[in-house]
Amino acid sequence: MANEVVLLDFEMSPFAARVRIALEEKGIEYKSEVEDLSNKSSNLLKMNPVHQQIPVLIHNGRPICESMIIVQYIDEVWSHKPSLLPSDPYRRAHARFWADYIDKKIYPIGRNLWASKGELKESSKKELIQCFKILEEELGDKLYFGDESFGNIDMAFISFYSFFYTFETLGNWSMVAEFPKLVEWGERCLQKESVSKSLSDQKEVYEAALQIKQELGIE
Repeated sequence: MANEVVLLDFEMSPFAARVRIALEEKGIEYKSEVEDLSNKSSNLLKMNPVHQQIPVLIHNGRPICESMIIVQYIDEVWSHKPSLLPSDPYRRAHARFWADYIDKKIYPIGRNLWASKGELKESSKKELIQCFKILEEELGDKLYFGDESFGNIDMAFISFYSFFYTFETLGNWSMVAEFPKLVEWGERCLQKESVSKSLSDQKEVYEAALQIKQELGIE
């Protein structure tokens, strides 16, 4: 059976970006079907009836949901290509821990910078800064989170590089001043074609965040 790969996609989604990067890293040809999240397609509702969210990878008609689960699926199915996860069980567990940390922290907290105000926004800013401190400590002096090569943790986090400008502007801090190692790491990742062609423009993400603020009536 031929490999038919379709991605239910949305350009500015950091979660969809992870899947795009993984597919590019593996050299997999795929069709991107961009969703209108304000008017979700019947295909999306059929393929992800539980969460009704993108991204969804459809491989030979069968759907796989949740971005980091999709990345792991891609790594296991196309195992003859360079691995996205370490082969050592401990390092694989370590990579999954940090990917889970990023999933539970960065977007849920960061979105409050444009979707809330007052005490919630201020407390979210402080919590997000603390998360970045922890991640910068984990990166240390390594080239990538996985040490010398781009890997699973990098893939989980680099998708939020597009949001750095939005976070620092709405949170009123400087990423390069506060977290220079993270910024250098992000610029290093962007030198990879798989990353640069998969990420959204930082200013476009910022404009989208401002539009959400306006729609929510938040000054």
